Amino acid sequence: MTTAEFRMLDVGDTRLHARIVGDASNPPLIVLHGGPGLDHTEFGTYLDPLADTVQLVILDQRAQGQSDRDTPEGTWTLAQMAADVSAVAAALKAPKYAVFGHSYGAFVALQHAADFAGAAAATIASCGVASARWLDDIPAKLETFEPLALREQVRASWADESNVTTDADVARLMHEQMPWHFGDPTDPRIAEYEAHTDAMHPRYAPDVLRVFSMAGYGGIEVEDRLGAVTQPLLALAGRHDRTCPPEASEVVAQRAPAGELHTFERSGHMPFVEQPDEFLSVVRDFLKRALA
Repeated sequence: MTTAEFRMLDVGDTRLHARIVGDASNPPLIVLHGGPGLDHTEFGTYLDPLADTVQLVILDQRAQGQSDRDTPEGTWTLAQMAADVSAVAAALKAPKYAVFGHSYGAFVALQHAADFAGAAAATIASCGVASARWLDDIPAKLETFEPLALREQVRASWADESNVTTDADVARLMHEQMPWHFGDPTDPRIAEYEAHTDAMHPRYAPDVLRVFSMAGYGGIEVEDRLGAVTQPLLALAGRHDRTCPPEASEVVAQRAPAGELHTFERSGHMPFVEQPDEFLSVVRDFLKRALA
């Protein structure tokens, strides 16, 4: 069984909570959760086997999870959260590190790659986009989501993100939306995943989710800057991802000079749950090559 430790990392104006797994002799992989408004428990222990290659530093991002909650709303931006990544690396005194972001965390990872090109030894963007234009057709997709019995539940949960005020509100929306995020909306692993992560006692950030849901989820726009990203960049996609379509990851891989693409053919937005063995193998192979 993998042992984890928990630390608060000083990034200047606030402290970020991290679940750390693996030996400090390995280079850190700074892991960024989705949402926004979620926390490190989104990943459960699904990524823990990567501790044979890197030291996992699974963050609660700014004002989220168990990180300090007294940061001003004006600092809840993609640019600031990207800068936090470099500050975390400095707090870890890590001369070489990699960055992994999933979903909204991939937005932050790509923003960091654009704003601090070459600072990380490698970047992994899992089920993300580099331009908000890829999110424009989500309302249309919601109108045709199948099965019909789940359509109104999922559609209403997306619409209600701007109204959340409590942890329970966010937990309810995440449960209602989860079928949307799996390639098969009736996948039995949805319940397994929820039970696994619930056992880790997530702490949600309704204020952060509410603010971002009303502001285009940060307004990511770095596609035209990816040509300046010097480090190896792996874009991961789920073939059946309804939120961040695989075509968006294809563009990321094409525009980054050292870009690579891997598409999980039997996955939606959650390939680390839907195809875990392949996911770990692909990520581990990339990290070994990039961090050698």
